[in-house]
Amino acid sequence: MKRSAAKALVVVGAQWGDEGKGKIVHCLSRKADLIVRYQGGDNAGHTVVVKGKRYALHLVPSGILVRGKKALIGNGVVINPRALREEVRALKGWGISVKGRLFVSPAAHVILPTHILLDTLREEGGRGIGTTKKGIGPCYEDKVARIGIRVADYLEPDTFRSLVETNLRVRAAELMRVKPLKDIREEVFREYDALRRFLAPFAADTAVMIDEALRSGKRVLFEGAQGAMLDLDHGTYPFVTSSSTVAGGACAGAGVGPTRIDDVMGVSKAYNTRVGRGPFPTEIFGATANFIRRTGKEYGTTTGRPRRIGWLDLVQLRFAIRASGVGRLAMMKLDTLANVHPIKVCTAYKLGRRTLTEWPHSRQAVFDVEPVYESFPGFSGDISKVRRFADLPKGARDYVLWVERRLGVPVTLVSVGPGSEATIRRVPG
Repeated sequence: MKRSAAKALVVVGAQWGDEGKGKIVHCLSRKADLIVRYQGGDNAGHTVVVKGKRYALHLVPSGILVRGKKALIGNGVVINPRALREEVRALKGWGISVKGRLFVSPAAHVILPTHILLDTLREEGGRGIGTTKKGIGPCYEDKVARIGIRVADYLEPDTFRSLVETNLRVRAAELMRVKPLKDIREEVFREYDALRRFLAPFAADTAVMIDEALRSGKRVLFEGAQGAMLDLDHGTYPFVTSSSTVAGGACAGAGVGPTRIDDVMGVSKAYNTRVGRGPFPTEIFGATANFIRRTGKEYGTTTGRPRRIGWLDLVQLRFAIRASGVGRLAMMKLDTLANVHPIKVCTAYKLGRRTLTEWPHSRQAVFDVEPVYESFPGFSGDISKVRRFADLPKGARDYVLWVERRLGVPVTLVSVGPGSEATIRRVPG
């Protein structure tokens, strides 16, 4: 049977996360029917500003803020029921109803208090990589070890209790370094009945919903968390997250085949940031870094931690574009670079006597490379009210066009402020 033509778009972070995907997803959600989150957990944060009001979301797709749109949490996401309940309550407080609009895959894995205990123990015991201590890594670890608990299991009390006991036996040696198992067991079940009743109405076969939508010609928008350089396979291993953040992760994490994806949009800042430990070749310090951090409000949505600041890195971006098959880019926070003189962009790395134009996989090499920069004079003034690309200062236009040419990918959206309206569309889409 011939499949109906449909638009399935994946939005991915093209750096280390925090690129502004939430705003882009919110903007694109107006033309989508389903918005699907496909990986990560409540360690990620999407901040969206609508008509001056700031919304911070961690699990629920940003499209929930658009009236009438359906938001799906796919099987590749790990869900802390307590965190989801808090987020749903926050949405209700903002006057946004999720009834009949939010759906959770029964195949998604559940984060338990045990996972948070393990995450905290490892971070504070010398094995940490700078996680948010939300239990994400240990939950994915249990998933791979085949002792994880999925939403479908969580909703069946007898099944859940049996699986918890198995999990506690396997993790006992490490968990007992924190507190006695009986106390941990009590913590796991303390709010279980209430959380199970909360979660049950949202459970639905999201993969079937996506398939039916695509077959009927509806638009589906897939929303990733974090960024390409935190991908478990392709990122700066071992300083990565525990899931596949690249566009291919949408297929496994939402239950769709790769032939159903029509397009991929990458989201990049006009500069670079990173949270947590790990290599960051273009990192800068001092007055310029402090200015960018302060002006761009570069503090984590989830943790409030100050983000590390760096210049735009074309070696890194080319790698991310290739890994996700990015067909177009959104450049975020161009306004933050106003009054920064000069602006630098990394075009290659030096490693000893070698010049590298491709991302190195050696974990030591990524720490040792020295960036090769080109400089731009920059631009001045407040560009937050500009809505046409032609009306930007010449220095700002030249910067965007130069990056576009060097990457070979069109920059179709340019963000000039935090609000969803502060977006320049260079190509309709």
